[in-house]
This record gives sequence, structure tokens and C-alpha cells, in this order.
Amino acid sequence: MASVCFYFQIHQPQRLRRFSIFEQDAEYFDAEANSAILRKIAAKCYLPANTVISELIEKHDGRFRVAFSLTGVFVEQCERYAPEVIDSFQQLAETGAVEFLAETYYHSLSFLYSRDEFVHQVQRHVELMQRLFGQTPIVFRNTELIYNNAIAKAAADLGYQTVLCEGADHLLGYRSPAYLYTAPGTDVKLLLKNYRLSDDIAFRFSSKSWADYPLTAEKFARWIGDVDGQGYVVNLFMDYETFGEHQWADTGIFDFLRQLPAAVLERRGNDFKTPSELSTYYPSSGEFDVPHMISWADTERDLSAWLGNAMQSNALHELYRLEPAIKESGDEQLLEDWRLLQTSDHFYYMSTKNLGDGTVHKYFNPYDSPYDSFINFMNVLDNLRGRLE
Repeated sequence: MASVCFYFQIHQPQRLRRFSIFEQDAEYFDAEANSAILRKIAAKCYLPANTVISELIEKHDGRFRVAFSLTGVFVEQCERYAPEVIDSFQQLAETGAVEFLAETYYHSLSFLYSRDEFVHQVQRHVELMQRLFGQTPIVFRNTELIYNNAIAKAAADLGYQTVLCEGADHLLGYRSPAYLYTAPGTDVKLLLKNYRLSDDIAFRFSSKSWADYPLTAEKFARWIGDVDGQGYVVNLFMDYETFGEHQWADTGIFDFLRQLPAAVLERRGNDFKTPSELSTYYPSSGEFDVPHMISWADTERDLSAWLGNAMQSNALHELYRLEPAIKESGDEQLLEDWRLLQTSDHFYYMSTKNLGDGTVHKYFNPYDSPYDSFINFMNVLDNLRGRLE
């Protein structure tokens, strides 16, 4: 038997408008571009994918179950530009087969720079999930699955007993992500992403050069079945935009999604569980020691997507250096702008990585180059600093 856990990240940043060093206007974000992008993805991904998942939950009497994390930045834009998207997620919440996870409200790197800000953002995100979906999240995932032992401890301090992280080969060694593990020195259970099977859907699904193309529901269900006797779980963690945006509808991705639950459930003993259900149902198979930061980004699965060059490090350092003065100012708009600038995408756009990860870094990137992104961000930050002074 194998329990399949589908978890989808849903996030869209508030993209910055082109901002000159001579600008006096304190409006930093490109409302027109953000609205257009969100509406486009809503039509291609969020609304049709939610419809399919709702139909599958009903068809399989609630045995098909999924989990989401929706960033606060994403939710705010939906409320402003596409409220029907929020309505569709609320309808999913009402099925009882969908779990919403906790994370940082601004999809930020705050844990690395300010523990106080990190705690505030997680608590604010929880309040949002309570207000929108009537759920108090009991499972935590950090931005982009950034994780180490210290994050597990911080999550435990906030009351979480389950955390999602990457199943990094160099840390697992001979072990498998098909088991649950415990963070050292805590009772926190860790659910590890099966990146091979996740990426088969998220990245390789439409690649005609892939040896296993085309990917069918029956074939994928057989791969899931291979876990039987060698583990308990298959954690499929990915961006929700996989459905309809990264993999367009004409690739057959929605048909694959429609057919997969029946193919999985056909094998006796297989089921779908949400992260909290996995954590409750299965025991830990030992400690998973992660002394250094990992993430689910790029081939290295480290922090180099956001901290791989001097531009990124400088931008982040200068941003968080303003924290004490920003919070002491009592200016709520200034504080909100500062928090929106923490969104990790702004630093991802500054990445100078190439080769296999280059295409990923260009997706949804509004800049011509990483240097263009850095200059624009620092112009905005200089304006913010001027308002503070």
C-alpha cells in the first residue's frame, strides 16, 4: 500500500514597476501587470484546476484529498483582481477533503534575517487561513521549502508538529523519502518531497525527449505502487501552476489529473492523505538531520537561488537593516511596503545561475537581466529609505 500526498504551493508576487532613481512617487508595484498576470493564470490554472479537483473529490466520495498553501500576497491580489478564485478555494475547503498549511504571509526569507518578523508573518498567515477557510493550520511549510533543524525547532515553538521539506539525496543517503522522519531534538515529524515523481509531473510531463514520455495515469500509478514494501508515502509537492500554466492544457495535464486518482485507488490499500493525516497515521522511521539550509529550488536544492551572488546578498542585507527603524516609525504604509519587498521573488530575479536552472529563473521574470532587477529593486529601496528618513 502507499499513501499519496498532493501538496500545491500557490503564490504570485507583487511585481515592482520600473522605478528610476529620480522617482518621487512611492507607488512601487505594477498594478496593471500584476492584475493581468493573475487573471491570465486564474483562467488557465486556478479556476479549471480547482474545478477538476472538486469533481474528483465528489467522484471518489472524499477519498481524493489534497493540501494547499496560499501566500498572503497571492490572496490579497485575488481579493483585488479575481475574487472568484478565492470563492473556488472556499468551496474546496467546504468539502472536508482539503487542508491548508501555514507559511510566511509574504513568501519571504524572514527566517534567515529576523526571527521576530518570521513569527509575525506566520501568525498573520494563520489568521488569514482562519478567516477565509475556517481552518487553523497544524502543518507548516517554509518559503520554497527552505529548511534546516533550526526551522523545525522554530515551528515546534509555534505549536507545529509537522513540517514539509525537500527529500535531498545527499542527506537521505541510502534512506527513502517514502518514510516519515523526525527532526533532531524535537517531536516534529518531517514529510519529505519525492522530488523525482513530483518533477515527473511538474517539469517532465510534456517533454517529448523524456524517455518515459508520454506519462499516463496508469504508468504513474504503477510507479507509486513500487513504493509498496519500501515505504509508506509518496509526497508529491509542486507549484499549482503546473496545471495549465507550466504544463498547458493541450499537453493533456488536466486529463492526467482527472484519471490519476482512479488509477491510484484501483490498487488495494492505496489512498490519498493530507499532510496532517500522514503525520497522525504513520510513525517516524528515524531522525532526518539537516544542519545546513536546503530548499526545493534548482538542482542544488540549497539557497543559491536567492543568495548565490553579491547583488542578492547586498539587497537582502540592506532591506532587513531597515527593520528596527521601519517598525519604530509607526507608519503602517511604510511597514507594509517594506514587507512586500521581502517577497523572495524579488531576489530570485537577481539570480545569475544558468544552464539547467536558467529556464526556471526566467519564468514570470519581468526583467531583461539580473542586473536590471537589482538596480530596480535598489532604486525602490532607496526611495523607501528616503521616506523613512
